[in-house]
Amino acid sequence: MNKKIIINKRVKGQSREELAQLSKTELIDKIVQLEAYNFQLKNLLQKKLSEADKNNSEYADVLRGADGDELPNKVVSETVKDVPKNKDKQRKFNWASAHQRHVLMKITYFGWDYQGFACQEDSADTIEGYLFRALERTCLIESRATSNYHRCGRTDKEVSAFCQVISINLRSKHSPDTQMEPESLSTEIDYCSLLNRVLPKNIQCVSWMPLRNPEYSARFDCISRTYRYYFPKGDLDIDSMQQACQLLVCHGDFRNFCKMDVHNGVTNYMRNLQHAEIRPCGNTESQLEHVSGYIMYYLEIKANAFLWHQIRCIMAVLLLVGQKHEQPSIITKLLDVGSNPCKPQYTPAIGLPLNLFHCEFRSHSTRQSNPPAADDEIANLSQIAIVESESESQSDLTNWVYSEENLQKLIENVQSEWTQFSVKCTMIRNVLVQLEALLEQNFKTPQIQAQAMLLQDAAKPRQYQPLLQRKRCESLENRIDHFVKKQRLLVKSDTTTETSKSETAEY
Repeated sequence: MNKKIIINKRVKGQSREELAQLSKTELIDKIVQLEAYNFQLKNLLQKKLSEADKNNSEYADVLRGADGDELPNKVVSETVKDVPKNKDKQRKFNWASAHQRHVLMKITYFGWDYQGFACQEDSADTIEGYLFRALERTCLIESRATSNYHRCGRTDKEVSAFCQVISINLRSKHSPDTQMEPESLSTEIDYCSLLNRVLPKNIQCVSWMPLRNPEYSARFDCISRTYRYYFPKGDLDIDSMQQACQLLVCHGDFRNFCKMDVHNGVTNYMRNLQHAEIRPCGNTESQLEHVSGYIMYYLEIKANAFLWHQIRCIMAVLLLVGQKHEQPSIITKLLDVGSNPCKPQYTPAIGLPLNLFHCEFRSHSTRQSNPPAADDEIANLSQIAIVESESESQSDLTNWVYSEENLQKLIENVQSEWTQFSVKCTMIRNVLVQLEALLEQNFKTPQIQAQAMLLQDAAKPRQYQPLLQRKRCESLENRIDHFVKKQRLLVKSDTTTETSKSETAEY
């Protein structure tokens, strides 16, 4: 009999009935503990906030003490003083009379200044955090909890995206029965321009798409995700890395190419990697033919979904192949979990060069808003078949809606980023030219090609130790047993078909 591993979702805290049985002294003790814990969380949040956040009046109420007094911080005190006295008197938005529509939104961001995409309890400096503050500030949503929100990918700290896609319900000018009409689409709220006015310049909305199905999900209805990892040639053997890439394309067990997330219930490491290839970046090869170490390349990798740190682990092994420390066949050996059930200890490549570049979506969502009950399935079978045949002729997706003015401003913002970093790059490159000339003139030393060294986030060993000879991490089975004993996971007999998890979790 097959067994299924699930997370043990223990109820946090006590029920109302259990609390009612506590004595007055026990209840007071609990209140004191909660107030102390709340105070600690606010202090932690205060330390994590950036200067821009601390000067934002929206955080004033959050950073107040439990008894209404301000926390002992000069910056927070000044922030609270800046809160308008008539803030509570401001008219609240009437969401009861507002129309909503379900959309996809395409977002681009440079992640090197942020702590990742997903919101975090101990940091407000995330892309998702800025996005939801902008959505609420512009009254496009009432709250995250009521917005029917899903994200396509969950990029890690420093990771960027050209094509991050979210699905969400946004406020609309038009009633649901007229929202898909051409006139309604042309006169709809300019969502991207509105959001981009309050978002940071390195987090911007590119376009939005009206959806016909209110249950369509950017997470569950995404069929493929394409990432690019940019790197300089340095002393790397690109041909060997290309051979290794070809061995990655398979439906296999990638437990040796990721950080295993067993404590969150991830025990299936089978993934369908559809494409992996190394390509030169445009226009750099012709400009830098005489200094090949500075030519920029990128790894393009495509799959239905990715594991935690999967691309960074793959890139770490490819770098070892490019440095001729390992043969391309190491990929096949690590994919053979029968012979190598335990991952060798190695450090993933850094996240800075990684970019979520493209996402593809299915035409019809696999989700249903009101699935039929088991007793009604047979009776409604013919009716469901008729509905499905009618819906197949019309896709849940429509066309992306672009704004000329928004695209012009977006290009201006990205050009400003390009100018800033290109000036720095040119200055550094000129210094390198001078230093390399001095080294050659005075010492006749061979040219140094260490451009790719930064990508390996680990100290360079004096003597290289092959991957298969290194210490191993714990096996998947041992980790499962560990968390079962800790009651974090439960083992149950699998009598139903398990639905695969399709969200990327960085990368």
